[in-house]
Amino acid sequence: MIRPAQPTDAEAVVPLIIQAMGTLANKLTNSDDVEVINEIFKHFFQQRGNQYSYENTLVFEDEGKVLGSINAYDGSKLPELRQPFLAYLAEHHQANNTNQGTETQSGEFYLDTISVNPKTQGKGIGKQLIKAGIDWAKQLGHHHIGLLVEQNNDRALKLYQNMGFAIQNEKEFMGGLYHHMVFTTNC
Repeated sequence: MIRPAQPTDAEAVVPLIIQAMGTLANKLTNSDDVEVINEIFKHFFQQRGNQYSYENTLVFEDEGKVLGSINAYDGSKLPELRQPFLAYLAEHHQANNTNQGTETQSGEFYLDTISVNPKTQGKGIGKQLIKAGIDWAKQLGHHHIGLLVEQNNDRALKLYQNMGFAIQNEKEFMGGLYHHMVFTTNC
């Protein structure tokens, strides 16, 4: 079952967000300490009004266990959603990452992180989460749904292409090269 996330889902969802981000989590938090990274994302997941908030997250739950998550938001709101994160890092972790670039843009609903527990991958959970993200975007009136996929991640690229996403352009973000992919709705 896919449902909106709650603050109490932090223990299950935060590792999924970090898994999806890979080394970007380290770059964004300016830390290589797994506990620090986890603490930062847990703090923000449980808060409102930021890009990693529970309110911007759907979870896939089966028999009371969260097995996957998708984090998404209106791309035009990224600067205001990211601001609390950057301010917190500057205040509590002496990190000054204000020039990170942007992974999304106005005019698209951005699928930021999509992640499935490694023990349950390959069972269609990711596809269900992506479909739920597309439906969520449509409900909010968006016609373009965007995401980034690392250029060397052929498996994810193929999945997104099979689900109707097309490469719009190439994007450099925080030192990595990505395909910026877009799904356009018919409504």
